[in-house]
Amino acid sequence: MKITIALSKGRIFEQTIPLLERIGITCNENPETSRKLILDTNQKDIKLIIVRATDVPTYVEYGAADIGITGKDILDEYMGEGLYQPIDLNIGRCKMMVAAKQDFDYAGAIKKGVRLKVATKYVKTAKEHFAKKGMHIDLIKLYGSMELAPLVGLADVIVDLVSTGKTLKANNLVAVEDICDISSRLIINQASLKLKRELLQPILRQFESALKA
Repeated sequence: MKITIALSKGRIFEQTIPLLERIGITCNENPETSRKLILDTNQKDIKLIIVRATDVPTYVEYGAADIGITGKDILDEYMGEGLYQPIDLNIGRCKMMVAAKQDFDYAGAIKKGVRLKVATKYVKTAKEHFAKKGMHIDLIKLYGSMELAPLVGLADVIVDLVSTGKTLKANNLVAVEDICDISSRLIINQASLKLKRELLQPILRQFESALKA
């Protein structure tokens, strides 16, 4: 019986590898340079699979991976079930925010109940955020270069992840409202937690100990 951990390359991945090493799991080859999507580790019963960040919950829900590490932003958008989220790994920290051009009167628009055009790839998050304000919005789904939307008149505001704020500043945008804090979570397939309990429980305890340390 083996344990499969689903990861995605990028900023979270870079912070996850040292965390895995702290609990004694290392890749047998350099994951940054390898083109393989299935990586063996120094633990014969643990392997890593490399998938797109947005696909991590899907692989875990359907049992193709027992464990996954992904951001709360992705989990908030994910519509599936069968995922257990026992640990906030406290890595990949950033904020989900509303941002607009510097000269856009966001507070005034909210006060007047203006119907805003909102560009984002986080459709569910944006919809829920503005619904709580009792506002009607026009959602425009984009997959990248979010900051461009207000600059060319496609949208009034964007909803996006903000880490340092440098990209917003470079494009003359400002954050006008916090939605929530984002960090990466360890997720587990619920069936695996029952069927592979003896293998999974020590790994979970090691993660918790590593975070406390």
